Amino acid sequence: MYRIYLSLIVLLLSAVFFRCGQPLPPMGGAKDTIPPMLAKAVPADSAINVKTNKIVLEFSEYIQMQSGGQQQIIVSPVPEVQPLIEARLKNVTIKLKDSLKPNTTYSINFGDVIQDINESNPIKNFTYVFSTGSVIDTGKLSGRIVLAETGLADSTIFAILQPEISDTAVRTKKPMYSARLNKEGFFNFRFIAPGTYNVFALKDLDGSLKYDQVTELFGFLDTPVNVSSATLPVKINAFQEEKEKPRTTSPSTGGKPAANKDDRRLRYSTNTEMGSLDYLGDLKLSFDKKPVKFDSTKIYLATDSGIRLPSVLSLDSNVLTIIHKWTPGTRYKLFVEKGLAEDTIGNAVLRNDTLNITTKRTEDYGSLSIRFQELDTSAHPVLLFYANEKLKFSKAITFSRLDIPQMLPGEYELRILFDRNGNGIWDTGNYGKRLQPEIIKTRKQKLNIRANWDNEVDINIRQVQNQD
Repeated sequence: MYRIYLSLIVLLLSAVFFRCGQPLPPMGGAKDTIPPMLAKAVPADSAINVKTNKIVLEFSEYIQMQSGGQQQIIVSPVPEVQPLIEARLKNVTIKLKDSLKPNTTYSINFGDVIQDINESNPIKNFTYVFSTGSVIDTGKLSGRIVLAETGLADSTIFAILQPEISDTAVRTKKPMYSARLNKEGFFNFRFIAPGTYNVFALKDLDGSLKYDQVTELFGFLDTPVNVSSATLPVKINAFQEEKEKPRTTSPSTGGKPAANKDDRRLRYSTNTEMGSLDYLGDLKLSFDKKPVKFDSTKIYLATDSGIRLPSVLSLDSNVLTIIHKWTPGTRYKLFVEKGLAEDTIGNAVLRNDTLNITTKRTEDYGSLSIRFQELDTSAHPVLLFYANEKLKFSKAITFSRLDIPQMLPGEYELRILFDRNGNGIWDTGNYGKRLQPEIIKTRKQKLNIRANWDNEVDINIRQVQNQD
């Protein structure tokens, strides 16, 4: 019995010592919702005449940094070499690798990266500041960046400030300051040196903080900004000068595992839904690979009873369009014969096929009447209808009322293009030519079209144009 008691005492003492050696969450009680607080900093927060490259921040409780948090921390001015930042127990240690510049205010914006170890409560927008000179700079600049093509925000874009006022500096030199956007696209610079800066938007694909790829999202202000402690907010519309080219895939697999290496079929699909076709559009056959050989005599459209019908064929890349004047609620057959098409490695249409197609009925559609208010036709507005992030169709707005007698039911996002050159499509910008992109604004309210229903909506053009 004595040995049993002795063993229990040893176990209890081991548990006590084990708990004393590690930071553990408190047992029981109300959930902790209070984030850590900065208890001490060496050098002190907002210290001046700082000479050391090592900073230690001590917090009121045990802390950790979010996974991937190092990439979220922004040091200003932008360093040539990123500092080493480590979190351990209650401390964050920062070791600056660059030599400190004289008479310069430095800020380290941790965002929401630092959090307590128990409940992961973050310190919101935590920033540590110090100066190598005798004052802390008070320059401020705020603003918003949106995508010109959608009017929406992209929080992966940076706002950057370049003090060298030349058109080429943004391509060849790192900026002096950078700031992240929040989810609404707003940014805020603080503690920056007063002066004149070029302001840019940049989605930095390669980590250089330079505009060195025309496929990067980019934006610019037409004129430099003189930054002070009370600078007015700015607005930048970001764009891509060139779209990224689609990645090429293996011609034998199309980027997917081959089900059978001996399968030599060139597959295709249609734009119908369970055989039902929108008769306001065209019938499309999409091949899984681009054909290099095509025989138009081996495909034809017919009535349900097999009588040939007139149609026009148009092959663009891997999409074959069959154009016909469709009749609502009617059955058709599309006859596809062996040898219709072949790709570069010999995959081909290997058998005859008959596709049964039925056009939708008129009652499957709804009508739409739009009344436009505060319409300025000199801005060449164009109404764009999007569904699932795809442009379905567009209509130039030339009168205060637009009637669309037939539309497929569903939820649409309405965007308005302010078509500067009047060509009916959105045109991107060009920094080399100092050409800003055309602007598209997204209407906040979605449009729901009901089948067999007269749908009506009012749109205030000026209100959409001026919304943030």
